[in-house]
This record gives sequence, C-alpha cells and structure tokens, in this order.
Amino acid sequence: MPEGGVLAAAVVLGATLSSVQPAASQACAQETVQGADYVVCTLEPDNVDLRLFWKSADDKPYRYFSSVAEAVRAEGRTLVFAVNAGMYQTDFSPIGLYVEAGRLLRPASVGKAPASTGSVPNFYKTPNGVFFIGETGAGILPTNAFLKRRPLVRLATQSGPMLVIGNRLNPIFVAGSTDRTRRSGVGVCSDRTVRFAISEGMVNFHDFAQLFRDHLKCEDALFLDGGRGVGLYNPTMGRNDLSWHGGFGPIFGVVE
Repeated sequence: MPEGGVLAAAVVLGATLSSVQPAASQACAQETVQGADYVVCTLEPDNVDLRLFWKSADDKPYRYFSSVAEAVRAEGRTLVFAVNAGMYQTDFSPIGLYVEAGRLLRPASVGKAPASTGSVPNFYKTPNGVFFIGETGAGILPTNAFLKRRPLVRLATQSGPMLVIGNRLNPIFVAGSTDRTRRSGVGVCSDRTVRFAISEGMVNFHDFAQLFRDHLKCEDALFLDGGRGVGLYNPTMGRNDLSWHGGFGPIFGVVE
C-alpha cells in the first residue's frame, strides 16, 4: 500500500499515559434503534486501559479474541471487552495506519483503491479516517486532517469510511440504500466518551451513521468493518465472536 508522510512525532507516548486507572467493568448494552438491534459499549478513555492488539510475543497475529485474552491473563490481568479494530490484509496485517503502545507499526495509506472492476472497497470510500488516543484524549479525524496535524498518539488505527464528520453524516451515504450488512464502528461523543457499536442485523451506512450522530450523540464516528469481519468479546454477555475470514487483524481490547 502507498505510504503516507505520517507521524514523525508518533513515538513513545506510552510513558505519559501509562497511569490509566482500570475500570471495574465495561458497560455494554443491547439497544434497538429504528427497528435495528445493536450492542453499544461505552467507555471513558481516561479511566480504562484501552489497548490495540495485533501480534503476540512470537510475532504472529492474535487472530482470535481468546488468544488476546490468554496473553492478557499471562500478565495477571483480564480482558473484559474486545472488538475488531479495522480492516486488514489476508495475512491479518492492518491495511492503513497502525500505532500500538506508542509504536508506529504501519504507515498511513493515502492512495486510491487497487484497480478493480468492482465497487470501491469500504476502506477507500472518502474520506476514511483515524481513531486515536493522544495527549488530549480520544479523537477521530479524516486521514488527511490527521496527517496534517500529526498528533502525538498512544494508539491509532485507520479505517473507512468516516461515518460522522463534525456532527454531519458523511455525504456519500444514501438514505434507504439496499447495501445492508452487519457493521461495527466507533464514535467520540459529546460527553467525551468513546462508544463502540455493533449491529446484530443488517443495516446500511446511512442508518448506521445516524445511530452514532442522533442516538449516541457522537460528533465524529468511524466505520471499522462489516459483514464477516465484525466481532465482539464480552464474557458478561456470553460473547466471544469469531471472524469468518479466519481471524481478526487489529483488535481493540479493554484490560483490567
């Protein structure tokens, strides 16, 4: 993939943000909005240990939530919540920008979609964006804006398309679209919380974006993945989903 001129400053921020206090539990709830069922998980990024996971100590992709849970357990900690964290290649590597524990492991992708006779892949629908946690907390920016600002970050993942941009739905979405599938996304909301949402049934982009803006009150939101790449780990809800692609690439996890 093309490399962006990204994050000369995106190096170790972990030391300055390592004093995060773990939460006692992760708040996930089932909600029905406009006839569609979702699981919505809300966290305060200053009060939980939110991490990104991709490869284990043996340099192999985790692929499964249970593999991440085992690695966290070896630290004497507990994985209480996890969700897919963006799109990935067939080797489970992130497609675009990926920063884990302050380390830039993949550069931003700023190129166009590979030549194809089919529709534009979701990652390349404009604009795509970056979810990050930095010195001032969580944020979501269109990729070009993120690269222009070059914030110092502890973690970051690039995905696309943006769902909500500055409290406006992405204008490429069509109300009533028949492009419906399961979808997952993340929003940074007006109360500064971070909300992850996973649809339990088929929804289109327009309705999914409306969920974040109108129901969850997220001024910025980013699509993470759809269809077979959607998954949730939450033992209190009895969830340990598998990806039909043979595993997940990058994974968000909350550790206690």
